[in-house]
Amino acid sequence: MTASSAAFATATDASSPGKDHFVVLDGLRGVAALMVVLFHLFEPYALGNPQVQIINHGYLAVDFFFLLSGFVIAYAYDDRWGRMGTLEFFKRRIVRLQPMVILGSVIGAALFALQASPVFPKMADASAMQVILVMVLGFLMIPLPKSGDVRGWDEIYPLNGPAWSLFYEYIANALYALGVRKLSHRALAVLVALSACALVYLLVFGPRGDVIGGWALDASGIQIGLTRVMFPFFAGVLMMRLRMKVRMPHAFAVASALLVVAISLPRFGGLDRLWLNGLYEAACIVLLFPLIVAIGAGDKAAGGVSIRIARFFGDLSFPLYITHYPLIYIYTAWVSDGQVTPVEGALSGAALLVAAVAIAYASLKLYDEPVRRWLAAKLLRRS
Repeated sequence: MTASSAAFATATDASSPGKDHFVVLDGLRGVAALMVVLFHLFEPYALGNPQVQIINHGYLAVDFFFLLSGFVIAYAYDDRWGRMGTLEFFKRRIVRLQPMVILGSVIGAALFALQASPVFPKMADASAMQVILVMVLGFLMIPLPKSGDVRGWDEIYPLNGPAWSLFYEYIANALYALGVRKLSHRALAVLVALSACALVYLLVFGPRGDVIGGWALDASGIQIGLTRVMFPFFAGVLMMRLRMKVRMPHAFAVASALLVVAISLPRFGGLDRLWLNGLYEAACIVLLFPLIVAIGAGDKAAGGVSIRIARFFGDLSFPLYITHYPLIYIYTAWVSDGQVTPVEGALSGAALLVAAVAIAYASLKLYDEPVRRWLAAKLLRRS
Protein backbone atom coordinates (compact mmCIF):
# COMPACT_ATOMS: atom_id res chain seq x y z
CA MET A 1 0.00 0.00 0.00
CA THR A 2 1.39 3.38 -0.89
CA ALA A 3 1.46 6.34 1.38
CA SER A 4 -2.14 6.64 1.74
CA SER A 5 -3.72 9.81 2.40
CA ALA A 6 -3.30 12.50 4.20
CA ALA A 7 -2.73 13.83 7.40
CA PHE A 8 -5.79 15.76 7.66
CA ALA A 9 -6.10 17.53 10.76
CA THR A 10 -5.74 20.64 8.81
CA ALA A 11 -9.27 21.68 9.46
CA THR A 12 -9.72 25.33 10.28
CA ASP A 13 -10.68 25.78 13.92
CA ALA A 14 -14.33 26.75 13.87
CA SER A 15 -14.13 28.24 17.33
CA SER A 16 -11.86 31.16 16.49
CA PRO A 17 -14.15 34.16 16.96
CA GLY A 18 -13.62 37.53 15.37
CA LYS A 19 -11.15 36.36 12.74
CA ASP A 20 -11.37 36.41 8.98
CA HIS A 21 -11.72 33.05 7.30
CA PHE A 22 -9.24 31.81 4.71
CA VAL A 23 -11.81 30.54 2.24
CA VAL A 24 -9.24 29.89 -0.49
CA LEU A 25 -7.16 27.76 1.86
CA ASP A 26 -10.29 25.82 2.78
CA GLY A 27 -10.95 25.28 -0.90
CA LEU A 28 -7.40 24.09 -1.50
CA ARG A 29 -7.85 21.58 1.29
CA GLY A 30 -10.92 20.31 -0.56
CA VAL A 31 -9.02 20.07 -3.84
CA ALA A 32 -6.28 18.08 -2.13
CA ALA A 33 -8.84 15.75 -0.53
CA LEU A 34 -10.42 15.03 -3.91
CA MET A 35 -6.98 14.29 -5.36
CA VAL A 36 -6.35 11.85 -2.52
CA VAL A 37 -9.52 9.93 -3.38
CA LEU A 38 -8.58 9.84 -7.08
CA PHE A 39 -5.06 8.69 -6.20
CA HIS A 40 -6.48 5.81 -4.19
CA LEU A 41 -8.89 4.89 -6.97
CA PHE A 42 -6.02 4.48 -9.43
CA GLU A 43 -3.71 2.80 -6.92
CA PRO A 44 -4.97 -0.80 -7.37
CA TYR A 45 -4.14 -0.67 -11.09
CA ALA A 46 -0.48 0.13 -10.37
CA LEU A 47 -0.06 -3.27 -8.66
CA GLY A 48 2.26 -1.79 -6.06
CA ASN A 49 4.58 -0.22 -8.67
CA PRO A 50 4.91 3.54 -8.02
CA GLN A 51 6.61 3.97 -11.39
CA VAL A 52 3.29 3.52 -13.21
CA GLN A 53 0.90 5.03 -10.66
CA ILE A 54 -1.60 7.50 -12.15
CA ILE A 55 -1.80 10.79 -10.25
CA ASN A 56 1.63 9.64 -9.22
CA HIS A 57 2.41 11.98 -6.34
CA GLY A 58 -1.02 11.87 -4.73
CA TYR A 59 0.48 10.98 -1.37
CA LEU A 60 2.03 14.49 -1.28
CA ALA A 61 -1.44 15.75 -0.37
CA VAL A 62 -0.61 14.55 3.15
CA ASP A 63 2.37 16.87 3.30
CA PHE A 64 0.28 19.72 1.91
CA PHE A 65 -2.33 19.09 4.61
CA PHE A 66 0.39 19.27 7.28
CA LEU A 67 1.53 22.64 5.94
CA LEU A 68 -2.01 24.00 5.89
CA SER A 69 -2.57 22.71 9.38
CA GLY A 70 0.45 24.48 10.83
CA PHE A 71 -0.59 27.73 9.19
CA VAL A 72 -4.16 27.51 10.42
CA ILE A 73 -3.23 26.40 13.94
CA ALA A 74 -0.89 29.37 14.33
CA TYR A 75 -3.54 31.73 12.95
CA ALA A 76 -6.22 30.40 15.27
CA TYR A 77 -4.19 30.09 18.48
CA ASP A 78 -0.95 32.09 18.53
CA ASP A 79 -2.63 35.16 20.00
CA ARG A 80 -4.84 33.26 22.46
CA TRP A 81 -2.36 31.71 24.87
CA GLY A 82 -2.65 34.49 27.40
CA ARG A 83 -6.29 33.56 27.98
CA MET A 84 -6.19 29.87 27.02
CA GLY A 85 -4.29 27.05 28.70
CA THR A 86 -2.74 23.94 27.19
CA LEU A 87 -5.61 21.72 28.35
CA GLU A 88 -8.12 24.01 26.67
CA PHE A 89 -6.12 23.83 23.43
CA PHE A 90 -6.13 20.04 23.46
CA LYS A 91 -9.84 19.93 24.20
CA ARG A 92 -10.50 22.19 21.22
CA ARG A 93 -8.46 19.99 18.92
CA ILE A 94 -10.20 16.85 20.18
CA VAL A 95 -13.61 18.43 19.67
CA ARG A 96 -12.62 19.42 16.14
CA LEU A 97 -11.08 16.12 15.06
CA GLN A 98 -12.22 13.13 17.12
CA PRO A 99 -15.88 12.90 16.12
CA MET A 100 -14.94 12.13 12.51
CA VAL A 101 -12.06 9.90 13.59
CA ILE A 102 -14.57 7.80 15.53
CA LEU A 103 -17.04 7.69 12.65
CA GLY A 104 -14.29 6.68 10.21
CA SER A 105 -13.35 3.78 12.48
CA VAL A 106 -17.01 2.71 12.77
CA ILE A 107 -17.45 2.76 8.98
CA GLY A 108 -14.20 0.82 8.60
CA ALA A 109 -15.37 -1.85 11.03
CA ALA A 110 -18.80 -2.07 9.40
CA LEU A 111 -17.31 -2.69 5.95
CA PHE A 112 -14.57 -4.99 7.17
CA ALA A 113 -16.75 -8.09 6.80
CA LEU A 114 -17.30 -7.34 3.11
CA GLN A 115 -13.61 -7.37 2.29
CA ALA A 116 -12.75 -11.08 2.26
CA SER A 117 -10.09 -11.40 -0.43
CA PRO A 118 -6.57 -12.81 -0.93
CA VAL A 119 -5.48 -9.13 -1.01
CA PHE A 120 -6.05 -9.05 2.76
CA PRO A 121 -4.30 -12.21 4.04
CA LYS A 122 -5.01 -11.83 7.76
CA MET A 123 -8.70 -10.98 7.59
CA ALA A 124 -9.86 -14.59 7.64
CA ASP A 125 -8.20 -15.02 11.04
CA ALA A 126 -9.84 -11.99 12.67
CA SER A 127 -12.65 -12.63 15.15
CA ALA A 128 -15.51 -10.25 15.84
CA MET A 129 -14.01 -9.37 19.23
CA GLN A 130 -10.67 -8.55 17.62
CA VAL A 131 -12.35 -6.21 15.15
CA ILE A 132 -14.33 -4.49 17.93
CA LEU A 133 -11.15 -4.05 19.97
CA VAL A 134 -9.30 -2.58 16.99
CA MET A 135 -12.22 -0.23 16.38
CA VAL A 136 -12.24 1.02 19.99
CA LEU A 137 -8.48 1.52 19.98
CA GLY A 138 -8.99 3.50 16.77
CA PHE A 139 -11.48 5.71 18.62
CA LEU A 140 -8.69 6.55 21.08
CA MET A 141 -6.02 7.02 18.37
CA ILE A 142 -3.89 4.25 19.92
CA PRO A 143 -1.55 2.98 17.18
CA LEU A 144 -1.34 -0.78 16.72
CA PRO A 145 1.84 -2.80 16.20
CA LYS A 146 2.02 -5.32 13.38
CA SER A 147 0.71 -8.03 15.69
CA GLY A 148 -2.56 -6.10 16.01
CA ASP A 149 -3.06 -5.52 12.29
CA VAL A 150 -6.13 -7.56 11.36
CA ARG A 151 -5.84 -6.65 7.68
CA GLY A 152 -2.22 -7.50 6.97
CA TRP A 153 -1.09 -4.20 5.44
CA ASP A 154 1.08 -3.12 8.41
CA GLU A 155 -1.23 -0.23 9.23
CA ILE A 156 -1.41 1.30 12.69
CA TYR A 157 -5.16 1.81 12.08
CA PRO A 158 -6.13 -1.18 9.92
CA LEU A 159 -9.84 -0.36 9.80
CA ASN A 160 -9.20 3.11 8.38
CA GLY A 161 -5.64 3.52 7.16
CA PRO A 162 -5.58 7.30 6.59
CA ALA A 163 -5.99 7.90 10.32
CA TRP A 164 -2.20 7.40 10.58
CA SER A 165 -1.74 10.98 9.45
CA LEU A 166 -4.00 12.18 12.28
CA PHE A 167 -1.68 10.41 14.72
CA TYR A 168 1.25 12.55 13.54
CA GLU A 169 -0.99 15.60 13.37
CA TYR A 170 -1.69 15.18 17.07
CA ILE A 171 2.04 14.83 17.76
CA ALA A 172 2.71 18.09 15.93
CA ASN A 173 -0.14 19.77 17.81
CA ALA A 174 1.34 18.58 21.11
CA LEU A 175 4.81 19.85 20.22
CA TYR A 176 3.33 23.21 19.26
CA ALA A 177 1.30 23.57 22.45
CA LEU A 178 3.98 22.30 24.84
CA GLY A 179 6.92 24.31 23.56
CA VAL A 180 7.25 25.35 19.95
CA ARG A 181 4.66 28.11 20.34
CA LYS A 182 7.06 29.83 22.74
CA LEU A 183 9.96 29.92 20.27
CA SER A 184 11.11 33.20 18.79
CA HIS A 185 10.85 33.66 15.03
CA ARG A 186 14.58 32.96 14.72
CA ALA A 187 14.49 29.79 16.81
CA LEU A 188 11.44 28.56 14.91
CA ALA A 189 13.23 29.25 11.62
CA VAL A 190 16.16 27.12 12.80
CA LEU A 191 13.79 24.27 13.67
CA VAL A 192 12.13 24.55 10.26
CA ALA A 193 15.50 24.62 8.47
CA LEU A 194 16.75 21.53 10.31
CA SER A 195 13.47 19.74 9.58
CA ALA A 196 13.81 20.65 5.91
CA CYS A 197 17.33 19.17 5.85
CA ALA A 198 16.02 15.92 7.36
CA LEU A 199 13.23 15.80 4.79
CA VAL A 200 15.53 16.46 1.83
CA TYR A 201 17.98 13.84 3.10
CA LEU A 202 15.20 11.25 3.32
CA LEU A 203 14.02 12.06 -0.18
CA VAL A 204 17.34 12.36 -2.00
CA PHE A 205 19.46 9.81 -0.13
CA GLY A 206 16.76 7.47 1.17
CA PRO A 207 16.06 4.03 -0.31
CA ARG A 208 12.83 4.97 -2.11
CA GLY A 209 13.19 8.44 -3.57
CA ASP A 210 9.80 9.47 -2.20
CA VAL A 211 8.02 10.19 1.09
CA ILE A 212 5.74 7.18 0.91
CA GLY A 213 5.27 5.71 4.38
CA GLY A 214 4.40 6.59 7.93
CA TRP A 215 1.52 4.23 8.63
CA ALA A 216 3.55 1.35 10.13
CA LEU A 217 4.61 1.15 13.78
CA ASP A 218 8.23 0.24 13.14
CA ALA A 219 11.47 2.20 13.07
CA SER A 220 11.19 3.10 9.38
CA GLY A 221 7.52 4.03 9.59
CA ILE A 222 8.02 6.24 12.63
CA GLN A 223 11.04 7.95 11.06
CA ILE A 224 9.12 8.70 7.87
CA GLY A 225 6.03 9.88 9.75
CA LEU A 226 7.96 12.28 11.98
CA THR A 227 10.08 13.55 9.09
CA ARG A 228 6.98 14.19 7.00
CA VAL A 229 5.17 16.17 9.67
CA MET A 230 7.97 18.24 11.19
CA PHE A 231 8.92 20.46 8.27
CA PRO A 232 5.54 21.26 6.71
CA PHE A 233 3.65 21.74 9.97
CA PHE A 234 6.14 24.10 11.55
CA ALA A 235 6.88 25.79 8.23
CA GLY A 236 3.16 26.60 8.18
CA VAL A 237 3.42 28.07 11.69
CA LEU A 238 6.41 30.17 10.62
CA MET A 239 4.66 31.37 7.47
CA MET A 240 1.71 32.58 9.51
CA ARG A 241 3.95 34.40 11.99
CA LEU A 242 5.87 36.11 9.20
CA ARG A 243 2.61 36.99 7.40
CA MET A 244 3.83 35.36 4.22
CA LYS A 245 1.18 36.06 1.58
CA VAL A 246 1.10 36.50 -2.18
CA ARG A 247 -1.69 38.61 -3.63
CA MET A 248 -2.81 37.84 -7.16
CA PRO A 249 -6.05 37.70 -9.13
CA HIS A 250 -7.90 34.40 -9.37
CA ALA A 251 -5.94 33.06 -6.41
CA PHE A 252 -8.05 29.94 -5.95
CA ALA A 253 -7.83 28.91 -9.59
CA VAL A 254 -4.08 29.54 -9.79
CA ALA A 255 -3.27 27.78 -6.53
CA SER A 256 -5.54 24.83 -7.37
CA ALA A 257 -3.94 24.41 -10.78
CA LEU A 258 -0.45 24.42 -9.27
CA LEU A 259 -1.46 21.84 -6.68
CA VAL A 260 -3.21 19.51 -9.12
CA VAL A 261 -0.33 19.60 -11.61
CA ALA A 262 2.29 19.00 -8.90
CA ILE A 263 0.40 15.98 -7.55
CA SER A 264 -0.45 14.54 -10.98
CA LEU A 265 2.91 14.58 -12.78
CA PRO A 266 4.54 11.21 -13.54
CA ARG A 267 7.34 9.87 -11.43
CA PHE A 268 10.81 11.14 -12.33
CA GLY A 269 14.09 9.30 -12.79
CA GLY A 270 12.92 5.71 -13.07
CA LEU A 271 14.49 2.93 -11.03
CA ASP A 272 18.05 4.00 -11.84
CA ARG A 273 17.79 7.54 -10.49
CA LEU A 274 15.47 7.46 -7.51
CA TRP A 275 17.13 10.59 -6.15
CA LEU A 276 15.68 12.58 -9.06
CA ASN A 277 12.13 11.86 -7.96
CA GLY A 278 13.16 12.64 -4.39
CA LEU A 279 14.51 15.98 -5.52
CA TYR A 280 11.22 16.77 -7.25
CA GLU A 281 9.17 15.91 -4.17
CA ALA A 282 11.53 17.94 -1.97
CA ALA A 283 10.99 20.93 -4.27
CA CYS A 284 7.21 20.46 -4.02
CA ILE A 285 7.13 20.25 -0.22
CA VAL A 286 9.81 22.82 0.61
CA LEU A 287 9.22 25.40 -2.13
CA LEU A 288 6.00 24.93 -4.13
CA PHE A 289 3.55 24.06 -1.38
CA PRO A 290 4.50 27.10 0.75
CA LEU A 291 4.02 29.25 -2.35
CA ILE A 292 0.56 27.75 -2.93
CA VAL A 293 -0.42 28.40 0.69
CA ALA A 294 0.91 31.96 0.44
CA ILE A 295 -1.24 32.53 -2.66
CA GLY A 296 -4.28 31.14 -0.87
CA ALA A 297 -3.62 33.22 2.24
CA GLY A 298 -3.32 36.38 0.16
CA ASP A 299 -6.99 36.40 -0.84
CA LYS A 300 -9.44 36.52 2.07
CA ALA A 301 -11.96 38.71 0.26
CA ALA A 302 -12.65 36.19 -2.46
CA GLY A 303 -16.12 35.74 -3.85
CA GLY A 304 -18.02 34.30 -6.78
CA VAL A 305 -19.03 30.83 -7.88
CA SER A 306 -15.53 29.36 -7.59
CA ILE A 307 -15.30 30.40 -3.96
CA ARG A 308 -18.72 28.95 -3.17
CA ILE A 309 -17.41 25.71 -4.61
CA ALA A 310 -14.23 26.13 -2.58
CA ARG A 311 -16.21 26.64 0.62
CA PHE A 312 -18.32 23.55 -0.07
CA PHE A 313 -15.35 21.26 -0.65
CA GLY A 314 -13.42 22.91 2.16
CA ASP A 315 -16.19 21.96 4.59
CA LEU A 316 -16.31 18.50 3.06
CA SER A 317 -12.56 17.87 2.99
CA PHE A 318 -11.95 16.32 6.40
CA PRO A 319 -15.06 14.08 6.34
CA LEU A 320 -14.16 12.99 2.80
CA TYR A 321 -10.57 12.24 3.76
CA ILE A 322 -11.39 10.26 6.90
CA THR A 323 -14.36 8.22 5.59
CA HIS A 324 -13.46 7.30 2.00
CA TYR A 325 -10.82 4.64 2.57
CA PRO A 326 -13.05 1.78 3.78
CA LEU A 327 -14.66 1.99 0.34
CA ILE A 328 -11.20 1.89 -1.23
CA TYR A 329 -10.40 -1.35 0.61
CA ILE A 330 -13.37 -3.01 -1.06
CA TYR A 331 -12.58 -1.48 -4.44
CA THR A 332 -8.95 -2.61 -4.19
CA ALA A 333 -9.99 -6.20 -3.42
CA TRP A 334 -12.38 -6.22 -6.38
CA VAL A 335 -9.88 -4.77 -8.86
CA SER A 336 -7.10 -7.05 -7.64
CA ASP A 337 -9.15 -10.13 -8.51
CA GLY A 338 -8.02 -9.37 -12.08
CA GLN A 339 -11.36 -9.76 -13.86
CA VAL A 340 -12.31 -6.09 -14.12
CA THR A 341 -12.59 -4.57 -17.59
CA PRO A 342 -11.47 -0.97 -18.15
CA VAL A 343 -15.09 0.15 -18.62
CA GLU A 344 -16.20 -1.60 -15.44
CA GLY A 345 -13.29 -0.10 -13.54
CA ALA A 346 -14.02 3.42 -14.78
CA LEU A 347 -17.75 3.24 -14.06
CA SER A 348 -17.30 1.70 -10.63
CA GLY A 349 -14.56 4.19 -9.77
CA ALA A 350 -16.81 7.09 -10.72
CA ALA A 351 -19.63 5.59 -8.65
CA LEU A 352 -17.29 5.18 -5.68
CA LEU A 353 -16.22 8.82 -5.95
CA VAL A 354 -19.85 9.95 -5.92
CA ALA A 355 -20.61 7.63 -3.00
CA ALA A 356 -17.59 8.90 -1.05
CA VAL A 357 -18.67 12.52 -1.49
CA ALA A 358 -22.26 11.66 -0.53
CA ILE A 359 -21.13 9.79 2.61
CA ALA A 360 -18.84 12.66 3.54
CA TYR A 361 -21.61 15.23 3.12
CA ALA A 362 -24.08 13.17 5.14
CA SER A 363 -21.44 12.64 7.82
CA LEU A 364 -20.73 16.37 7.98
CA LYS A 365 -24.34 17.55 8.23
CA LEU A 366 -25.97 14.73 10.18
CA TYR A 367 -23.16 13.83 12.54
CA ASP A 368 -19.98 15.94 12.62
CA GLU A 369 -21.43 19.44 12.91
CA PRO A 370 -24.13 18.56 15.48
CA VAL A 371 -21.73 16.49 17.59
CA ARG A 372 -19.08 19.20 17.57
CA ARG A 373 -21.62 21.80 18.62
CA TRP A 374 -22.76 19.58 21.48
CA LEU A 375 -19.21 18.80 22.60
CA ALA A 376 -18.20 22.44 22.39
CA ALA A 377 -21.13 23.44 24.60
CA LYS A 378 -20.21 20.77 27.13
CA LEU A 379 -16.42 20.93 27.18
CA LEU A 380 -15.20 24.31 26.01
CA ARG A 381 -15.25 27.56 27.87
CA ARG A 382 -16.51 30.56 25.94
CA SER A 383 -13.83 32.72 24.34
